[in-house]
Amino acid sequence: MSVESDNLENALVSAIKSQVEDQDIAVAFSGGLDSGLVAGIAKEYARSVTLYTSGKDKSYDVVMAQEMSENLGLPWLHIPITEENIEARLREMISITGTSSPLTLSFELPLFFVCRTVREKYVLSGQGSDELFAGYSKYIGLSNEELDRMRKADLGKLISSTIPHETKVADHFNRKVLYPYLDPLVTMQVNAMDLKELMPVDQDHRKMLLRQVARNLGFPFIAEKKKKAAQYGSGTMDLVRKVASDKGMTYAELVDQIYKDIFE
Repeated sequence: MSVESDNLENALVSAIKSQVEDQDIAVAFSGGLDSGLVAGIAKEYARSVTLYTSGKDKSYDVVMAQEMSENLGLPWLHIPITEENIEARLREMISITGTSSPLTLSFELPLFFVCRTVREKYVLSGQGSDELFAGYSKYIGLSNEELDRMRKADLGKLISSTIPHETKVADHFNRKVLYPYLDPLVTMQVNAMDLKELMPVDQDHRKMLLRQVARNLGFPFIAEKKKKAAQYGSGTMDLVRKVASDKGMTYAELVDQIYKDIFE
């Protein structure tokens, strides 16, 4: 794995350096492996790096992000997501993007809060890492053929649906989201690898190649981080379900109602 991790390290560092050099950078920061690693590398090349974590008070992401920000020695800001502000932001995001998928909206809420808040023009994202490095639980135990097919399908959805949604949000707030894991330098390196190097054997051994890169770069505390989905790690799913429940609706019904209010 050392040759692959060395090559990947060089590609990722080169990609991030080219994107952030001499710029003031915001990082959409969950305190996990993906955003932690790009933040740690960006610190070496950007003019300034500030970490922003949006989420419910004391949510998993908020607690982990504050801890990791101290380990990285970078300034950190918590952007609160609350019962009082989440419906208004959900409505605002739907009106800007036209997105109607409840799932997409739930995991995109944290980035929306970040883009709405930051002063920096450039927002560094860990998006694409799970698809590229087979980080999802659903990939465990697949054959090489199944893994190849599923990763390609998920990357396709990311590029055709998720990235356009995020671009609309970023454009609205005059921001630009940077995706170093989707940089051609990185994707070409990963695509040249044997799928066996990416295959997760169990829950605790996902994205091992990326974790090795973190260790190589002197970030063992990043390499050890556990995975939690954005909508759950940030607490947004619990909050939107509570707001919907208080109205006598499911979350999907609330999204449908907001969508109809705006577009019909």
